[in-house]
Amino acid sequence: MEELKKSIKEIVEQDIVKVVISNKKDKEEKYNKIVILLKENSKKKYYQIEKYTDKQVFHENIEINMLEEKILEFMESKYKQLSAWATNMNFDLKISKKNKVFLGKKKSNNSNIVAKGHNKEKNYILKEGTIIQPLIDLGVFTKEGKVINSQYDKYKQINRFIEIIDDEVKKNNFEELTVLDFGCGKSYLTFVLYYYFTEIKKINVRMIGLDLKADVIKKCNDIAKKYNYENLRFELGDINGFKYNNKVDMVITLHACDTATDYALYNAIKWNTKMIFSVPCCQHEFNSQMKPENLPILSRYGIVKERMSALMTDALRANLLEVLGYKTQLLEFIDISHSPKNILIRASKSNISKEKKEIALKEVNDLIKEFNFNPTLYSLLKEDQLI
Repeated sequence: MEELKKSIKEIVEQDIVKVVISNKKDKEEKYNKIVILLKENSKKKYYQIEKYTDKQVFHENIEINMLEEKILEFMESKYKQLSAWATNMNFDLKISKKNKVFLGKKKSNNSNIVAKGHNKEKNYILKEGTIIQPLIDLGVFTKEGKVINSQYDKYKQINRFIEIIDDEVKKNNFEELTVLDFGCGKSYLTFVLYYYFTEIKKINVRMIGLDLKADVIKKCNDIAKKYNYENLRFELGDINGFKYNNKVDMVITLHACDTATDYALYNAIKWNTKMIFSVPCCQHEFNSQMKPENLPILSRYGIVKERMSALMTDALRANLLEVLGYKTQLLEFIDISHSPKNILIRASKSNISKEKKEIALKEVNDLIKEFNFNPTLYSLLKEDQLI
């Protein structure tokens, strides 16, 4: 189809910012329409292809010079209509039943579309181009501070976590902070956090990482010494039995398994911690206890029971934090397509009204009664007469 190739070549020679391809030739074709948008980040311009089914959108990024090839691929055998927008021109291409090609074009001011098309990259707190040694050692940055393409999702995830913490930190003018990181593991996120506090926020921070594995603790302390992170240390210990007698401003617990999260939250409450950030993991406790009296359908199917148990575990934890005077949110930590365990509990000490506390506690008791739960955090707080 030489006429089609010629028309597409004429279109892509313009500064194209948006293309919409539609009108399927075959009803069995998976995608209803294709949208191609010009994007721009700190490194380069590229095109993002959005492929629409009835219920989903699939994305693919291509180089600028691949636009002609991709459009031809779609239009040769799959679709009959194309609309394209350039800076000062509109194009409409149609293919008839007899495979004749009709190309319409007219001058137009598309400055608004161009502005949307040149969608610049988000202004992340951990800026690309900065030498952040923990991100280099983690394999997210090159030695020059550039994001490695295959690690972009991880880069966004780490920034998302920093943003969630930053939202709380910037509400106060902290000159110093004491931070406890329970179950730190060998992740570099603790080191990235230390960098954020000291280099970006210029806060005098004292951080302690806690883990059960002696080899992990030794390695982390060696890395802290290598980075000259003088106020970051790691200790061997169990979340359940850890004792700390000084002021604690922030408690972080990432992927503490099952009831380890409850012990971390319990300790944070006992210390009257100002801020709590917790990403729970493996919420098995409720799954083994769940026996709903009036809603047996929720425990009939294994996958439903597992997910409902996990969600109810975190809802109950959030309510108990409200009862103890914390303004609490359940946030999406990462996109659910990357992990179903994507809830982060963010809690900050606040003035919670007596009425709101009573309602939160009643909801907890109602949930326990309906499903016959015996929650660890609830039991710990009850034993200490905190609720």
